[in-house]
Amino acid sequence: MEISKKKSIKDWAADDRPREKMLSKGPEALSDAELLAILIGSGTPQKSALELGRELLYMADNSLKKLSRFSVHQIKKIKGLGSARAVAIEAALELSRRRQSEPADEETVVGRSADAFRFIQPFLRDKQHEEFHLMCLNQRNKIIAHFRISDGGISYTSVDIRKIMKLALDSVAVAIIIAHNHPSGNLSPSENDIKLTNRIAEAAFVLDIKLLDHIIVANDEYTSFTDDGLIKN
Repeated sequence: MEISKKKSIKDWAADDRPREKMLSKGPEALSDAELLAILIGSGTPQKSALELGRELLYMADNSLKKLSRFSVHQIKKIKGLGSARAVAIEAALELSRRRQSEPADEETVVGRSADAFRFIQPFLRDKQHEEFHLMCLNQRNKIIAHFRISDGGISYTSVDIRKIMKLALDSVAVAIIIAHNHPSGNLSPSENDIKLTNRIAEAAFVLDIKLLDHIIVANDEYTSFTDDGLIKN
């Protein structure tokens, strides 16, 4: 009886091999699993790199967003993905995060809450802990400075109001927007969120600085205190 051997990616037709396919057709022609296969490099005696990529995606419920939150330890749960391959995948995911977190155009002008959200979302998207950020604006509502004020746990981060005011004054800001994320995905402001916002607004008022908005980010959605009538301008 003839026993057939499992074909490796090298034995596939050129159009079916991820590297060759990318060279001939471009990266956009590849599936997510094929792109992962290129990062993985080579398979094991039991599975091809493409099969390992598919298995990793399956573990992430076929969601790149969920995969981007995986640690090296989680990636290594796939048999055949050791430290070197897991680190390569994690490095690629981190590069993607950094690209998304690059500062917005210097001419970013905030005319509505959606503008502030678009600016701040890349810094807060997919964070597993709370972070609090400050945007400083000039008289034309152009963002002239951006700072991460603090980070903390899953549901809380401490905020130093004096630090916010000092940074705003040092930036010669006439207005500020504050923002933080809710890793839980819940967009509703907590009682502490509202109290903190009021305290910051009062401190800013004394210094003749206007608090324009407080944005709560939950992945791809947001809540605006100003839109919801929680800040009176």
